[in-house]
Parts: sequence; C-alpha cells; structure tokens
Amino acid sequence: MTTTSHSEFDCAEFVCAVLDWLDGREEPIESLDEAFELLAHTRRRLFLEVMRTYDEQLTLPDAAEEVAVRESGRSVADLSAERVANVYISLYHDHLPRLVDAGLVEYDQERDLVSPAVI
Repeated sequence: MTTTSHSEFDCAEFVCAVLDWLDGREEPIESLDEAFELLAHTRRRLFLEVMRTYDEQLTLPDAAEEVAVRESGRSVADLSAERVANVYISLYHDHLPRLVDAGLVEYDQERDLVSPAVI
C-alpha cells in the first residue's frame, strides 16, 4: 500500500505524539472524546485560535470576520459580507454554544461579545 502525503504535516507522527502525551494521564476517555470532538471542526479551531490570539473580549461579528479571513486566506477587504455573515451564523448557532458549554469561551448575548474563559 502506498500513501501519499498532501503536505509536510505527518498525521501518523502527530497521532503518535498525542498518544505519547496521553500515556499515563488520568483523564476519563469520555473527556478525551469530548475534547477531540470540539477540536474536530476547523471553524471551531480557528475561532479558538482567534480568541487566544486576541486574548480579550471581541464582538462576535469581529471574531466571525477574523475566522473568515483565516479560513479563506484573504484580506478583510476581499471578503464578501455574505461570507462573513455565513461564518457569524454558524458560530452563533452551532460552534459558540458548544464552546460555551465546554467552558472555553464566555458569551454575553445581550452585547454580542465573546471572551476567552478564564481557565
């Protein structure tokens, strides 16, 4: 069987490194599954990356715009309002509630502000 790498990233090496890191840890398997599920979606990872980069309160529209920039690799000026709106809607309805429930971010719906959770 021949495998072809689509990038310099070595998935097998990464998985082995994660397994090595997990070896001997005490976390219940359910907690690990939940963490990997949270990280499984690119948009959630990008949103968490944005929150860690800024490390301060942001409006959800600003965070959505930054996620759209990172997803597309384009500048803010090159993004359509529709693209940013689609990212906002998916964050608001799907990704944000999961991350709030997991305690990774906090959300003030009245002011439409997100902030990194204090962990």
